[in-house]
Amino acid sequence: MRNKYPQEFRDEAVRQVIEKGYSVGDVAKRLGITDKSLYNWVAKAKVSPDKNDELAEIKRLKAELKRVTEERDILKEAAAYFASESRKGTRS
Repeated sequence: MRNKYPQEFRDEAVRQVIEKGYSVGDVAKRLGITDKSLYNWVAKAKVSPDKNDELAEIKRLKAELKRVTEERDILKEAAAYFASESRKGTRS
């Protein structure tokens, strides 16, 4: 069975190797993961730091789009409700 680690966990493990200078073996042993997994994560991070930034930006923008779309839908419903209430009050 394959273990699935949260992205934050992976990022921190990679950060310890790349930024703090710890060895892959030390970090892997301390975190209870395989050396191979950590080597793969580090290699992925080193190959495309710009790509990682782009993916993070895309993720942020998608979340913002979802929030704004939900807000728009709520405002559309509110506008429709108040328009119908306004028509009820102006009929003679």
